Amino acid sequence: MYYFLLTLLILDGLLLAAVVLLQAGQGGGLASMGGGTTDLVVGGRQAATLLTKLSWICGGIFLTLALIISLVAPSQGSSSEVLERLRQEQPAAAPAPLPIETAPAPAADSGAAKAPAPAQ
Repeated sequence: MYYFLLTLLILDGLLLAAVVLLQAGQGGGLASMGGGTTDLVVGGRQAATLLTKLSWICGGIFLTLALIISLVAPSQGSSSEVLERLRQEQPAAAPAPLPIETAPAPAADSGAAKAPAPAQ
């Protein structure tokens, strides 16, 4: 079922590309933006031709098939080859953190201040 829908999606994509390329352009495109009216910039309302209708239909079918394929896609129990390679590679050993040097703690006094030695 998945491959059948995928084949339909590819064929619809090719048909959509051909239909869009067969349509006539609306004018100068960006070249017409040089100060004309909005009809020149945006393009006037054109009659819906067969190619226009066909492009909307093919686009709708393309989006619908893409949504259905995303729901019907076979679930893969294993990961992709790239993920498998990433899991197999051993990460480089992280450098050990540098030891933090601390200042020596001051010697604990008994609470009495020492008197300065008498000068001789």
